[in-house]
Amino acid sequence: SHRLVLGLFVCLIGAVLGLISLAAKVARADTDRRAAFLVIVNAQNPAGAESDEFVSGAFLKKVSRWDDGETIQPVDLAPGSAVRRAFSESILKRPVAAVRRYWQQRIFSGGDVPPPEVDSDDAVVRYVAKYRGAVGYVSPSAKLGTDRVLAVH
Repeated sequence: SHRLVLGLFVCLIGAVLGLISLAAKVARADTDRRAAFLVIVNAQNPAGAESDEFVSGAFLKKVSRWDDGETIQPVDLAPGSAVRRAFSESILKRPVAAVRRYWQQRIFSGGDVPPPEVDSDDAVVRYVAKYRGAVGYVSPSAKLGTDRVLAVH
């Protein structure tokens, strides 16, 4: 009986340690994904930091205005972009294919249209520089010009 209890205890400890290890791997993966992109805004945008939820809402067009009343104008990279994949999984909490299905459903139901898609960091930077309410994401090595990095937490 004591051996059974001890055996169960050892199994329980092993399971707990396994879950802790898994949680650490998931946290590291999200940190790695976040290191793969920067969220940027127009130089005239007064926002310095926003929550993951706000940025996700902006890209899924569930939030339409910045705190100062300016209309949010998100821009996406092309669907095959590794930077888009990292942004989508980390901020939108879903793979790019699921985001594309979300937009197909929204369009079909007469809802909004998805953000424009551009092919490069430079194109995102140009778009964000052009529109005061714009928000985009780029690789960490992108040349930002006048655009600013938005802290996302």
